[in-house]
Amino acid sequence: MLDSFTVKAIAILLTLSSAMFSADKTIETIAGNGKEGFSQEQINNPYGLTTGPDGALYICEIGNHVVRRLDLKTKKLTIVAGTGKMGYAGDGGPATAALLNEPYEVRFDKAGNMFFVEMKNNIVRRVDAKTKIISTVAGNNTAGFSGDGGPAVKAQFKQPHSIQFDPQGNLLICDIANNRIRKVDMKTGIIDTFAGTGEKKPVVDGAPLAGTALNGPRALDLDPRGNLYLALREGNAVYRIDTKEGKIYHIAGTGEKGWTGDNGPAKLAKLNGPKGIAWSPDGGVYIADTESHTIRRIDLKTGIITTAAGTGERGDGPETSPAACKMSRPHGIFVDKKGIVYIGDSESHRVRRLK
Repeated sequence: MLDSFTVKAIAILLTLSSAMFSADKTIETIAGNGKEGFSQEQINNPYGLTTGPDGALYICEIGNHVVRRLDLKTKKLTIVAGTGKMGYAGDGGPATAALLNEPYEVRFDKAGNMFFVEMKNNIVRRVDAKTKIISTVAGNNTAGFSGDGGPAVKAQFKQPHSIQFDPQGNLLICDIANNRIRKVDMKTGIIDTFAGTGEKKPVVDGAPLAGTALNGPRALDLDPRGNLYLALREGNAVYRIDTKEGKIYHIAGTGEKGWTGDNGPAKLAKLNGPKGIAWSPDGGVYIADTESHTIRRIDLKTGIITTAAGTGERGDGPETSPAACKMSRPHGIFVDKKGIVYIGDSESHRVRRLK
């Protein structure tokens, strides 16, 4: 066992390490001016975001009912899906002529096709990389739970939010209110439940994925080894799903709401409604801890959690120092191959970049 002096020394080193990690980072706005709107200068409630095959940043704006493309060199915004009007129409035609209803998260498959989930329409849509034609690939626009074992386009979801592709190219969908993760075989179009039983129960660390309940599966991401990282909104916790073993492991959050535990074991920290998650090539997992208005980072090697940005208070800036920059219910989080972190600071109506 370690003596008290050694334990204190380790704690000090971890604190210094966290401070150094934040000290060499800066935060800046790359889209939006803090006021909701629909122009080159304004965005409205940015949620999920990701970089595309072209290196641009793609942003879901739930307030404008569009997906927009941000050229990271020129900072020019263009619409790639939606018209700005709320609805559900346009399948079979140009994505820019379609009506959307609150697109929450966007991803690209290996072929460069764009996929995004519309929570209020209870669907997932696809924009063809070449033709830019939009289509629905999952969901029938009616809230509920049905369809497993049949065509995904006839299935029902209830508050779908996060999407990601597994190593085999299957589409995974966080079906929040059904307490499940659904999987669409993109070759056959058939949908099934990948994880969750529909019940709200605590997850047992190391349990087989089959038969394990999930409490509000909100967001997921994938690492290069095929591990899935899952944030539970109601569960206030983060788990790693080993897709090869078929088991689920607890990595952060006690299940209680709060903003505690920095510089200590992530498993003992309190999270507050995490709604976004992103694996990072620096060996960490970033969480948009929405209700604490922060971005938190779990070091996968040490198991230590820190706050990467935000003060814990709701607000808007000031920028430059991540530790001093207030945010307002951030939902979107994405880390690119260079380790640059992009944040959908939703109710500040900004996209911020942490690097």
